[in-house]
Amino acid sequence: MMKKALLLISTLLFVVVLSACGGGNEGGSGEKSIDTITLADAGWDSIRFHNSVAQTIIENGYGYDTEVKPGSTAATIQGLREGDVNVYMEVWTDNIKEVYEEATAAGDFEKVSTNFDDNTQGLYVPTYVIEGDEERGIDPLAPDLKTVEDLKKYPELFEDPEDPGRGRILNAPSGWAVAETIDQKFETYGLDETMNNFMPGSDAAIVTSLADAYNSGDAWVGYYWSPTAVTAMYDLTLLEEPEYDEDTWKETKGTEFPPNDVVVAVHKDFKEQAPEVYDFLSNYETSSALTEQALTYMSENDASADEAAKWWMQQNEDVWTEWVPEDVASKVKDALK
Repeated sequence: MMKKALLLISTLLFVVVLSACGGGNEGGSGEKSIDTITLADAGWDSIRFHNSVAQTIIENGYGYDTEVKPGSTAATIQGLREGDVNVYMEVWTDNIKEVYEEATAAGDFEKVSTNFDDNTQGLYVPTYVIEGDEERGIDPLAPDLKTVEDLKKYPELFEDPEDPGRGRILNAPSGWAVAETIDQKFETYGLDETMNNFMPGSDAAIVTSLADAYNSGDAWVGYYWSPTAVTAMYDLTLLEEPEYDEDTWKETKGTEFPPNDVVVAVHKDFKEQAPEVYDFLSNYETSSALTEQALTYMSENDASADEAAKWWMQQNEDVWTEWVPEDVASKVKDALK
C-alpha cells in the first residue's frame, strides 16, 4: 500500500514538473502564449512602412512570426477590438474619435505610444494653382483661392471630366473613416452647389490623379495628408479653414482638422501575450520628417515597404536602437546586414 502511495505521489510530481517546463505562457523564454503577432494594414503607405519596421524588430529581435491583416479602417479597428489584430502601428485617433474613445474606455485596446503628432491633413491644391510657376511657364490659375469654401467659386477650373459644368474634388477612399468628414465639410461649406464629391477607389488612384495633373500643369484639388511621399515630393498648398474649435467640429466639421495624435495601439491581452514586444512598442516614436524619409525612398526607388524599412533602419540606427534592449538591437542589426 505504501509503495502504491509513493508511486502515485512520484507520478503527480513528474506531471507537475513537466507542466512547469513545457507550458509557460510568457513571451520571453519558454513557450509563448502566441506564436504569430498580427498587425493591421488599413491601406496607406506610412502604416505599411511602420508595420515593416516593427516586423523586422519583432521577428529578428524577439523571435515571433508576424503577419499583416489588410482591410478598411473600420474593419481593422474592429479586428483590434476583437483580438484578430494584435498591433496597430498608426491609429489616427481624431479621424475615428468616437470609436477610439469608446474602445479605449471599454478596455478593448490601449494606446502604448505616440508614433508621431506633427501631421496635417485636408484639401490640397498644387501651389502653382494659386501662385503660378515661372520656371514651368504656368501663370496663376486661381490667385484668389485661399480657403476650402472658396472652391465652390471654381467649378470650371476644377472641372469634372464626367460632368461638364461642375467641378470635382477628390475625397478619401470610401473605406477610410476620414471620407465621412469630407462629406460633412461638403455640406457645411456648400461645396455641393457647384462641385462633385468624387470617391476614388484607393490611395493609389488619388496619387495617379494628382501626378497626371501636376505633370501637365493642370488644376487639381483633393484630400491628402502629411507625412507622405506625395507631400514631400510635390509642392502643395493646404487650403485654409477656420481655426479648430471643438464644438464646431463636433457639430459641422466646419473647421480645420484637429491636432491628431497618431498612436501605436495594441489589443487588451497583448501585454500578457508578448510583454517584451509590448515594452518595445511602448518606446516606438518617430516624426513626420522621419516617416517621410522612408516614403520618399519608396517613391523614388519604386521600393516596397520592407525595402524602405531596411534602408531607413540602416540610416537611422540611432533612432530605433533606443526602443529596444542592447541584445535585441544587436540581433536586428545582424539581420539588416
